[in-house]
Amino acid sequence: GESKRTISYMAERVVGTGSFGIVFQAKCLETGETVAIKKVLQDRRYKNRELQLMRLFDHPNVISLKHCFFSTTSKDELFLNLVMEYVPESLYRVLKHHSSMNPRMPLIYVKLYTYQIFRGLAYIHNVHGVSHRDIKPQNLLVDPLTHQLKVCDFGSAKVLVRGEPNIAYICSRYYRAPELIFGATEYTTSIDIWSAGCVLAELLLGQPLFPGENAVDQLVEIIKVLGTPTREEIRCMNPNYTDFRFPQIKAHPWHKVFHKRMPAEAIDLTSRLLQYSPSLRCTAHLAGISPELINHLIPEHIRWQTGFAHPG
Repeated sequence: GESKRTISYMAERVVGTGSFGIVFQAKCLETGETVAIKKVLQDRRYKNRELQLMRLFDHPNVISLKHCFFSTTSKDELFLNLVMEYVPESLYRVLKHHSSMNPRMPLIYVKLYTYQIFRGLAYIHNVHGVSHRDIKPQNLLVDPLTHQLKVCDFGSAKVLVRGEPNIAYICSRYYRAPELIFGATEYTTSIDIWSAGCVLAELLLGQPLFPGENAVDQLVEIIKVLGTPTREEIRCMNPNYTDFRFPQIKAHPWHKVFHKRMPAEAIDLTSRLLQYSPSLRCTAHLAGISPELINHLIPEHIRWQTGFAHPG
């Protein structure tokens, strides 16, 4: 048989905490490699969905799992430790950096990041039938040197099966698709497309497009831009809500949402992602290969340098 090697890690600092647990930056003592370790309390009765999904993934725009191990505490609590590649920055921090200097990110980077978000999403949606369910700038990691982007944190992710209900209360507020606000339980991977559209708009604006203060206010923020949904659009989001009465508000033209010099193709792509009817939203695959992102927008040398010009 194979001789087992021991791999040991030394935690160096905490890089994130949440309801799920804690994320450390750590060093592998045998190789000197820097990794990220996500430590989550594990219920012994269930398999960990995040671990099961991460074992399947292999894509340049999706964070990769290197190892996993279990650890226990003196109170007999069981923890799962997911050892992942370490990526130093997040799109959230990149956005903060830009807003403190110049509110808007150079368009070439907006295109580069958006292209990679959709490549990562097309892979998890089409190859694995998985919806991430929490796409937001904090869950999009960026290497500041190569500008390679990776989708991370699959703690809310799930394989969506047609006809099987899912919880509606997922996804961070600013990025929640309207059907989730309407309490839909039979949604599709297009909830991630809405979230990615919100991220694209935020990259273009330098601030969140729909900064709702609570669930109802979130819907108000969306209506202020898209206008009141029609009965048909409400039916597409959640058939149980068709008698709901909304104040009639006209859509705000997309070109007025953004500044005057915003290229038409950036506005066009945003408008095709942020549609009330989930089935009318552009798919991740089509968004990723859309002329707005590919044609002459991402110079060939940058495409190769970021290591994601491979087919797939």
